[in-house]
Amino acid sequence: MGIVVAVVSSLGAPLIPKIATADGVSVTDAQWALTITLLVGAVATPIMGRLGDGPARRTVMLAGLVLVTAGSALAALPTGFATLLVGRGLQGAGLGLTPLTIATARDSLPPHRARPTMAMLSITTVAGVGLGYPVTGLIAEYGGLHLAYWFGALVSLVALLTAGWIVPSSCHLPRARLDVPGAVLLGAGLAALILWISEGDAWGWFSPRSVVAIVVAVVATAAWAGYEVRHQRPLVDLRLLRHRGVLAADVTAVLAGLGMYLLISLVVQFVQTPVGTAGGLGGSVVVAGLVLLPFSAGSFAASRITPALVSRGGGRLLIPAASALALAGTMLFGLLRHNIGELVVVMAVVGLAVGTVFAVMPGMITRAVPAQETGSAMSFNQVLRYVGYSTGSALSAAMLAAHTADGHRYPSASGYTVAAFLGVALWLMSLAAGVLLPTRHRQPAGQTVDEQLLADERIADALPDDERNADRTAALPR
Repeated sequence: MGIVVAVVSSLGAPLIPKIATADGVSVTDAQWALTITLLVGAVATPIMGRLGDGPARRTVMLAGLVLVTAGSALAALPTGFATLLVGRGLQGAGLGLTPLTIATARDSLPPHRARPTMAMLSITTVAGVGLGYPVTGLIAEYGGLHLAYWFGALVSLVALLTAGWIVPSSCHLPRARLDVPGAVLLGAGLAALILWISEGDAWGWFSPRSVVAIVVAVVATAAWAGYEVRHQRPLVDLRLLRHRGVLAADVTAVLAGLGMYLLISLVVQFVQTPVGTAGGLGGSVVVAGLVLLPFSAGSFAASRITPALVSRGGGRLLIPAASALALAGTMLFGLLRHNIGELVVVMAVVGLAVGTVFAVMPGMITRAVPAQETGSAMSFNQVLRYVGYSTGSALSAAMLAAHTADGHRYPSASGYTVAAFLGVALWLMSLAAGVLLPTRHRQPAGQTVDEQLLADERIADALPDDERNADRTAALPR
């Protein structure tokens, strides 16, 4: 499922120029192939997260994969731009799968495997960027646009069949009632916000449409927050933000998402800028995707290293340290970007940093929230990441556009430098959040996920070997 989310993400931004050419639309209109996926994902993720806290979790996961598979097949058909947009909208349901995989791992795996697995799952969307971009770019370059979407359909179908076989039943979980008014208000606010972020540059940031979008976003989000804190069973329990671990994870999710996608967008465009223009390297979309592979390698390495560091008591320092590392990598891009080798080093360093940040987040959240709130809390954190991703991409475009002279197609070299140092400022804020926000706090009412894992582990360790194995065998899904 993590691979599915990565593929869905990679079938957007890298393919926009090819979509514009194949369907005879402007690049601005083709941008909707990315925007509509983010819109649907932002609305669907918190709803899927709340439903995933109850007995419908397995059904929701399989339904999400069905929608992604159908959407990929629909987008692959050569029937026009409108059909492609519908397909990309259906693919947006896949963006809500990651929090459900984390909740399933927590419930289904032995305690000593649950923590590192949750950390690994949390960084799948990050690591998948570097893997998905070059693969889908290569397929689209040599096999055509529609073959790239057939590839997405194949990956989603394999995941669907595998999930149907492996994902355990969730019928034993207590029923989770969906907060419909909260879902409507949050969906409206997020949709308006992402619409403004994604289309503001094309509309004009202060045009009537942009003003309407941001007003709807502010009003709907404020109404949603006021409603949620009074509701007995909210879609997202905002009262959990009183716990600094949750607050730190959510603030860092936005800032890390901003800094990550700002840099990725800059690197992808810089690599494809012609030689002799702003210091560009004149590479193809495939080369630009391959430059992101070290980012994935660094993120994957972080998923293996971070759990060991946390278990040795270093968790409190990981977000500040990783933010400082990302700051250094982003600054390196701002100062040195003369060849592919320098960019490879930059992306490896930042990938390790971003992977560490996202690997720490599940533990920060699960230590603070009641076990029955895991899916909802993780889904809200995931939504904040998507907001950060969208904003970072839009910031990159806006900064480069501001440094593009009239009548010129490409920005000046100073545009990349200024945008990179904006990224440095974002990582500095992430570092400050990592230092100031987490602290020891009183646990919320009810047993937290971390407490349950520890209790399960102590009970298992106290059993004789034959009873422990029998107990784990009995817990397997039938």
